[in-house]
Amino acid sequence: MRTTAVENITVRAICEKSHLSRQTFYRCFSDKYDLINWYFDRLLHESFDQMGSGKTVREGLILKFRYIRQEYVFFRAAFSTDTQNSLRDHDFQMIFSFYRNLLENKIGEIPRRILDILEMYCQASIYMTVKWVMQEMPISPEELTEIMIAAMPQELSALFRRAGILD
Repeated sequence: MRTTAVENITVRAICEKSHLSRQTFYRCFSDKYDLINWYFDRLLHESFDQMGSGKTVREGLILKFRYIRQEYVFFRAAFSTDTQNSLRDHDFQMIFSFYRNLLENKIGEIPRRILDILEMYCQASIYMTVKWVMQEMPISPEELTEIMIAAMPQELSALFRRAGILD
C-alpha cells in the first residue's frame, strides 16, 4: 500500500508478498477489501474494548485516531477507494453496531428515532475521519475527537451521558 493504489493491488501480489497460496488467502478472506477490513478491525479492537469496559467515547475516539495516525499509509490507501466492501462502509457498520450494542447493554431498547440519529452521526463521523486522513491529518487526534463530540446531536449526547460513556 506504500507503493501501489489499493485498486491496483491484486490478490496474486498479496499472496506472493506473504508467501501464501491463493487457496489459503480465499479460505480466510473473500477479497482484498475483506483483508483490509480485517486489519482495520485488529487496529481498532483495543479502543472499542476500552470504551466497552467503562472508558468514555472521548477516550475511545482519541485511541482510534491515534491508531489511524500510526498506520497512516494503510488508512490513506484504504480510504482512497469507495468500492463495494470498502473500509468506509466497514468502518460505518462497525461503529454503528458498537454504539448501538453499547447503548442497548447500558440502558435497554433504543427508540427508532435515536437509532436514525445514531446512524446519521456515524455516517458523518466516517466522513470526517476520511477527510482528516485524506488531508494528511492537519489537526491532532485530540482536536478531531473534540470536533466529533461537539457535532454529536443533542438527543444522542444526552443518551450517551445517561449511559455514562460521554463526559
